[in-house]
Amino acid sequence: MPYLATTGTAGVIEINGTVIVEVITFLIMLAVLARYVYPEVVRLAEARQRAIADQLREAEKARADADARVKEAQAKLEEARKTAQQVIDASNKSAEQLRQELREKAEEDARRIAESARKQIESERDQAIRSVRAEVADLVVRATEKVIGEALDERKHKALIERSIEEVASGDGRR
Repeated sequence: MPYLATTGTAGVIEINGTVIVEVITFLIMLAVLARYVYPEVVRLAEARQRAIADQLREAEKARADADARVKEAQAKLEEARKTAQQVIDASNKSAEQLRQELREKAEEDARRIAESARKQIESERDQAIRSVRAEVADLVVRATEKVIGEALDERKHKALIERSIEEVASGDGRR
């Protein structure tokens, strides 16, 4: 090693005034950095870390709120679907009830028309029977006048007609 010290090459530190000033300046710089700059850097780093943590908490809270809103929206959608289904069911039931009422009304109308037709037919039949009875009575009176050879008085005429009608109505031709 003596060779290195004598030749003045690299690797050997020579302590002189410049080195001491540089070391003292370096130590002062380190003290100033440690006293003023490092705490500020640490404070800024911690503030940034707190801000990031706050943002993460806010993001988590926003996600939870969004999840809650999605669940609420899904619940409202499901409720709307149920309500819509109830409306559809109610309208189907109402339509079926209306169809049933219309069917019953139509059946009632048909019964009423049939009853009216039956009464009309019965009335026309009764009128036809009265007409036939009048004709039969007239024919009977004429035939009787020809057989007897004289005109019948009103009392005999009515009695003869009534008896003839009863015989015709009974269907057997006997008294």
